[in-house]
Formats: sequence, C-alpha cells, structure tokens
Amino acid sequence: MSEELTQEEAHPTIARNAAVLSLASIVSRALGMVREILIPHFYGATGLVSAYALAEFVAKILYDLLVGGMLSAALVPVLSEYRRPEKRAQFAQVASVIFSAIAILAALVVLAVEGLAPQIVALIGGDLSPQYQVAAIRLMRITAPVIWVFSSSGGLAAILFAQERFTLVALGDALYNLGVIIMVPLFHRQLGIQALALGMVLGGLIQLVFRLPDIRGLGLRFVLHIRHPVLRRVWALYVPILIAILVNIVQGGIDRRLASGTGDSSLAYMRTATTLYQLPHGLVAVAIAMASLPTLSRWAAGKDWDAYKRTLAAGLRAVLVLVVPATVFLWVLAEPTVRLLAEHGEFTATDTYWTYLTLRYYLVGLVFASVDWPLNFAYYARGDSKTPATVGVLAVGMYLIFALSLLPRLSFLGLAFADGMKQMAHALMMMALLYRWGGRLQGDVLRTAWVTAVAAAVMGGVLYGSAQVIIAHLGVAGLLPRVLTLLIPGILGSAVYYLILRWLGVSEVALFHHLAARMGQKVRRS
Repeated sequence: MSEELTQEEAHPTIARNAAVLSLASIVSRALGMVREILIPHFYGATGLVSAYALAEFVAKILYDLLVGGMLSAALVPVLSEYRRPEKRAQFAQVASVIFSAIAILAALVVLAVEGLAPQIVALIGGDLSPQYQVAAIRLMRITAPVIWVFSSSGGLAAILFAQERFTLVALGDALYNLGVIIMVPLFHRQLGIQALALGMVLGGLIQLVFRLPDIRGLGLRFVLHIRHPVLRRVWALYVPILIAILVNIVQGGIDRRLASGTGDSSLAYMRTATTLYQLPHGLVAVAIAMASLPTLSRWAAGKDWDAYKRTLAAGLRAVLVLVVPATVFLWVLAEPTVRLLAEHGEFTATDTYWTYLTLRYYLVGLVFASVDWPLNFAYYARGDSKTPATVGVLAVGMYLIFALSLLPRLSFLGLAFADGMKQMAHALMMMALLYRWGGRLQGDVLRTAWVTAVAAAVMGGVLYGSAQVIIAHLGVAGLLPRVLTLLIPGILGSAVYYLILRWLGVSEVALFHHLAARMGQKVRRS
C-alpha cells in the first residue's frame, strides 16, 4: 500500500489484507479442528487434558504479557509511523532494537517458569487431583521454551505487519497446529500426554520459521540498546495494556481455579468449547482488525479523522455481517457440531453434552467480543492504550460478579456465561466512549447490526428445521449423517442469509462481489 493511499483505495486494500489473513485463518482453524479432534480421541476429556490446559494457558498468557498485548497496542502503531517518508530510513534500526529487547526478556521469563512451575500450578490449579498437578508441572516445564518462540515470532509479526507483509505471517499462524497433528498420532503411546506438549513446541517453531523469509532485506540485526527512545515510547503505550493483562491473568487464574474445583474434566470441556467459539472470532474479527490497524494508524497520524471513522465503520460492518450468522450457526447446531468434531475415541456422549452446553453459554459474548477487536485497535491507532485498558479492568469486575454469583447454581457453565457478560460489558463501554469522542461513525453500523440480526434469525430457523429433518431420517450415528447434519443446513442457511442481505442492499455484499471479480481477473491474467 503506497503512502499516498486514497480513502477510496483503502477499504478494498484492507479487505484484501483481511482476506489473506482470513484465508490463512481458515486453514489454521481447519487444522485446529483436526487438532481438537485428535486430543479428545487420544486423551478424552480427562484430568490429563485439564493439566495440559493449565500449561498451555500459562505459556499463552505470558506471551500475551510479553508481546501479544503490545503487538497491536504499541508495536504496530509505532513501527507503522516509521514507514512514513521522513522516517523510513530509521525503520531497520528501530525494528532491530525492539526485536532484540523482546528476545532477551522472553528468555528470562522462560527461566522463571522453569523454576517456578510448582508454585504456578499450586496457585491456579490447586484444586486438581495431586497426580494431575504433578502432570501439569511436568507439562509446564516442557512447554516453557515456547514462550520465547512465541515472543520472537510475535516480534517479527509486528515488524512485518507494519510493512504490510501479511502472507507468510498468516501462513505460519495457519500451520502452527501441525505440531500437535504430527506429534500426537505418532508418539502418544510412547510419550502419553507429553506428546501434546511437545507438539505445541513444534508448532511454535513452524510458526517462527515461516516468518524468517520475509525478514530478509529489512536489515534486522541484534542491537542491545535499552535506552533507545522507541523503547520508552512503546513502554509508555504498553503500560496501561500491561495492567489490563495482569488483571486478565488474575481473572484467568481465578477462572481455572474455580473450574478445577467443579471437577477434573471441567477445564477440558471449557477448552474444547472455547476452540469452537474462537473459530469465527479469529477468522473474522482478528483478521479485519489487524488488517485495518496500519491504515487506521496512518489516518490518525495525519489527523484525517473522516477517513479514520469511515475505515473503522467499514471494519465493524464487515465483522457484523460475518460473525452474527456464525454465532447463530454455532448456537443452533452446537450439539451436532461437537458430536462431529469430538465424539469419538475416548470422548463420550456425556462429554458432548457438557461441551455443547458450555459452548452455548460462551456464545452469549461472541458478537460483542468480535466487535470489540476493531474498537480496541481504533484506540491503539490513535495512540490511546489507556482507554481500552481501563475498560478491560472494569469488564473483569463484571466477570467476577457473574462468576461468583452463578458458580453455586451453574457450576462451570456459570463461568462461561460470566465470560460472555464480560465481553458484552467491554464492547458496550468502548462503543459509548467512542461515540463520546467522535460522534456517530460515517457509515450506518447500527442499520447493519439490525439487518444482520433479522437475516440471521431467519437463517437460524432454516438451520434448525433442516437439521431436525436430517436427524429424523438418518439419526446421529456414523460419520456421514453427522457431516450432512451440518453441511446441508449450513448451505441452506447461508443461501437464505446471503439472499436477504443482497435484497436489503447491504454494502458488504457488493464489496465481496468487487473483490471476487478482481481476484477472477488476476487469475485470468496469470
């Protein structure tokens, strides 16, 4: 994307970048589904899977603490400024300083986790049975090096996103799940649950390797300069986010501690449900928000607030058009979805029941969580990380109110619902503050929300009716009936949803046609 990018060019370009990330996310989620099929098949929904969930949680939350939280809030906005003509010559030095600092800090964190694994498990998994606590300590020490791998990979991703090089970054993310897919079938007998942990490490290495080719030519090198002004600027932007992440770590620890106290399998149910919940979230919301961030950052740097608000509105409309029907699909077909993807091997019908119920409670917050991503990134693009962080802390308070009040009546299902309430509270507060700052967005986001809700409701009726007909005739046993119970309603429901949106003139349908036509032209030319 050129520096002189016009407003008219911006939205299709963002859409193309989002399409690259979404296509990669499709591959990633498909491989993720394979991974999630393998885990219950070989390990069931046992305490060992809950022990692995604790180790995985620690590795990923520490990555978020080190890099993930600052990637969008600080790294990409700051690095994007160094693509402006007057600063472009400094990009390599600045990127080198940032990456070197991340690599050193991540190495120190790995050493700390290796030494403090027993204390960490006692803190967040103390209600697990003793044998599963021992397993969690062992798995945490195996997975600790992946914190460095994730962090280094995230640092490279920030540099490449600022350069608007999305393809190999996205491909690495897509192939991350190959680690578990390779390790578990080959080594589960010899290594047991440790094959799962080693698969996570292998996946992280695959992700990192796919980012290296795009780094060539950028002039990166190891530079130890902890007093560099860019680090102070990144730190200033990140401190509010760091506080919010620490609060979320506390919330995550409480969530897992409360869940582990409701039974050894509860974390396993929640983990599988969360994977399904995150499918449309990562496929749509994360891709659109990340693709929009460099452009939003440049509009904000140039004080072009009309273009900024138009870009944000386009992102929010696209999220609504895609996430609302996905939420309805998962809600209506929650049981057949879990049955197809998980109910085999060691995963029983009882496990399916509790997992699909958990998924439905999580889905209360999916649309809000998805809308929240572009809203957060819009603040980051303006150099405002304090507002999202403050709202995040308040939203965690909402989670605690619901979690503690619902736990006695709903057990771990109450924790899933509390998470949905947290997402809802965060999104609503962010929208209210955005309106207070800049008034209405340019582009009728509210109309799109109502239209998609009505169209998705009609789609939901089609999904339910057609699925019931198929189940009545074919039953639920066997692979073919399970596939058809999702495939046929999915096709019918999607067609109904699309036709309603097209009839009502939703602009995102026209944008989809425009992009499809351009891709067709490129294919014909090639």
